[in-house]
Amino acid sequence: MAQEINRLPVTHGAHHEEEHSPFLQHHFASMDQQFEAGKLGMWIFLVTEVLLFGGLFGGYALMFSYHPAAFHEGHHHLDVKLGAINTVILIFSSLTMALAVRAAQTSNKQALIKYLIITFACACGFLVVKYFEYSHKIHEGLLPGTYYHYIHQTTPSDPHIGTYFAFYFMMTGVHGLHVIAGMSAIAWVLWRSLKGHFDRNYHAPVEITGLYWHLVDLIWIYLFPLLYLVR
Repeated sequence: MAQEINRLPVTHGAHHEEEHSPFLQHHFASMDQQFEAGKLGMWIFLVTEVLLFGGLFGGYALMFSYHPAAFHEGHHHLDVKLGAINTVILIFSSLTMALAVRAAQTSNKQALIKYLIITFACACGFLVVKYFEYSHKIHEGLLPGTYYHYIHQTTPSDPHIGTYFAFYFMMTGVHGLHVIAGMSAIAWVLWRSLKGHFDRNYHAPVEITGLYWHLVDLIWIYLFPLLYLVR
């Protein structure tokens, strides 16, 4: 009985110390509660993102049904190889992000830093490719709506081809902003990783950032065939 009584303060002290981690916010009772709340919040946010892009996909489908010839003509101006390269880049970045989360869960600081850097570099590569795509289209006059004026046009274009490029720039532009937001989150997590903030006991920011990045990648996987492989 004496041994059991002596053991109680030690257990309570360990629990007390865990719940007062420097990363525990005052409005949560425990680290587990904080992690679950943060994860739930991110999932709710991701649902709103799906609704946002769902509206864009729905608008695209509606206009495609009205002007299929214009959309077929428009997609021939896109470089499928560059779109495929960006698809491979983002799929690979999803792998490295998942490996970064695993490294944080196993307290492997060096691997965590390495995979976050690779993921960030992939995001930079994606934007560089997109920059060349945008530059080429702007130079050629492949612009949205009434601004469309393809400089090498030899035969009349479908009068609604500008609608296709309106959706192209809108959808890829909004996605590009999400890539930049994801890069900002990855850079923040990387900075904290360099300071040694994450281990098996605390890695919520890494995992939540990973969820967001996977959504960014998933959206592009839908955008690529929708815009580049119109049939």
